[in-house]
Amino acid sequence: MHDFELISNLLCPYTQRAAIQLAEKGLEPRRTYIDLADKPDWFVQLSPLGKVPVLRVGDTAVFETAVICEYIEEATPDRAPMWPAHALDRARHRAWAEFASNVIGDVFGFYMAPDEASFERKRAELAARFARLESQLRGPGPYFGGERFGLVDAAFAPIFRLLETFDRVADFRLLQGLPATAAYRRTLAHRPSIQTAAVPDYGQVFFRYLTGRGSHMARLAATTADASSVQT
Repeated sequence: MHDFELISNLLCPYTQRAAIQLAEKGLEPRRTYIDLADKPDWFVQLSPLGKVPVLRVGDTAVFETAVICEYIEEATPDRAPMWPAHALDRARHRAWAEFASNVIGDVFGFYMAPDEASFERKRAELAARFARLESQLRGPGPYFGGERFGLVDAAFAPIFRLLETFDRVADFRLLQGLPATAAYRRTLAHRPSIQTAAVPDYGQVFFRYLTGRGSHMARLAATTADASSVQT
């Protein structure tokens, strides 16, 4: 019996990766949410870097997303392995999961860009990242590694969830001309483990967070929210 507690804030996309992984293995951790702007003392003691996610296993805290996911794989060898069997394939998948982690940073830079010029520059950089992913998705699919769902898929799914909120604001052409990536996004959206990885009102929570950032995207989102309120 695995005693897992997954600690996060409401929005963390990295935490969703571990939540998806655990769900694929049929494991249901306790979920604890904190406010990163007002971290409880017990969390500060658990997380040396003060970041989420943290996986608490009994009295031991495991931190850093990649480390958490590796631990889960090692601790559950009999439950739906999510890395490929061969060493070189595993290395490639680990590299692309790390690529996904970097894309999350690019997403943050995109929606936090302070003005229109930097916003457009970040938009183009993010679109280029997805174009790199496109080049890896031209195999049989439907997942990154083919027919079997794996940790690279769990890493990209939270990114596409963020795009759902951006789509409410405008069409930013992030996947324009990338049919394989667009299809991949649709496939992942229907996976039960992905649908339940975040809080049910995640889109609304993220949209409210977005409008309060003081960024160019925040101003666009606020305009969208104002227009919606007028229509209703």
